Amino acid sequence: MDTPPARRRPHLPPLRPPVLRPPSFSGRLHDPRTATAIGRWLGVALALCFLTGLFSHVLQQPPPWLAGYLPSRPVWGYRLTQGLHVAAGLAAIVLLFAKLWAVYPRLFVWPTVRSVRHALERLSVAVLVATALFQVLTGLLNIAEWYPWPFSFVPVHYAVAWVVAGSVLLHLAVKAPEIRAHWGRKSVGTLALPDEERDGRDRRALLLGVGAAVGVVTVTTVGQSFTPLAPLDLLAPRHPGYGPQGLPVNRTAAAAGVTEAAVREWRLEVLGPNPFRLTLPQLAALPQRRVRLPIACVEGWSMDARWEGVPVRDLIRLAGGRPGAMLRVVSLEVAGAYRVMHMGREYAEDPLTLLALRLNGEVLSADHGYPARIIAPNRPGVLQTKWVTRLEVL
Repeated sequence: MDTPPARRRPHLPPLRPPVLRPPSFSGRLHDPRTATAIGRWLGVALALCFLTGLFSHVLQQPPPWLAGYLPSRPVWGYRLTQGLHVAAGLAAIVLLFAKLWAVYPRLFVWPTVRSVRHALERLSVAVLVATALFQVLTGLLNIAEWYPWPFSFVPVHYAVAWVVAGSVLLHLAVKAPEIRAHWGRKSVGTLALPDEERDGRDRRALLLGVGAAVGVVTVTTVGQSFTPLAPLDLLAPRHPGYGPQGLPVNRTAAAAGVTEAAVREWRLEVLGPNPFRLTLPQLAALPQRRVRLPIACVEGWSMDARWEGVPVRDLIRLAGGRPGAMLRVVSLEVAGAYRVMHMGREYAEDPLTLLALRLNGEVLSADHGYPARIIAPNRPGVLQTKWVTRLEVL
């Protein structure tokens, strides 16, 4: 039998390493003028986030020298600042992505580094972009109360906010000549764009679109704190009127580990020069006061409510505390970062600060802190301690 001829292998071209080329961008408006226009809005949003976030952090974790002097008025102060914080943060998400769209071709400049100054500039931009994205996206997940990370949100969010602030200031210093050239109605100087007239109409359309997106996000979320817009509160994770007794709940009694047995054996212990203990009927027999105060949560929602209870300063007096005393409040909550809360003298002395027993004309529900909770003006919701079991006059 004849042997078939061997098959010839096809000729393959030699393998060559891929050639990396920077991407090319044919679209217009990826330019300094567009970036400057959007950057103005983004700068305002980030500044509002930083200042209101700093105010919130100081109220929640004041330095010892300031703890006794934090203001309890205006009663709506924290409601306003935290509502602004969340609204500005949500607007910043839209503006940040619009800004990145305007500048992203410059992220692929070639060569990557041209000088020491250029390397420092690119490093500062990388830090700014990374930290800004981290802040707005983790902030978004925080208001939805979803924490898919292993670290504690509050201290990390606070620390990174300072990095963002420093990165923005450094970026402004490095880009000052370019920003100045494109700040007005027309670009000026050597950086002027040759196609400014042609691009002007497209740029205005882009900016109107970005502004409309910011407006939609704001109108459909700000109702969680600005109640006149509550009917339009479509995208926010909370609606201010939904919840037991007409008020939202972040942490339920079950989540806090507050059992029926613990409540059944409840006594209020007040420690001071003249310590005493009270049952719930004895506490309810003391002179009561009715107040209307908002409760404002760090996640951005807030709502006015009618509260009734015993003024905290009356309990301090009964325990022998002097005017100007501070207070430590302990909850039945089994564990949690806010199980123990400290109250400065401005809050403890304010006649509107109550150990509340009733909400909107009804006895407190379990999820709202039955049998007793703190309500105070101009105070973060996490410090309006629920399930209070002990007051310590300091």
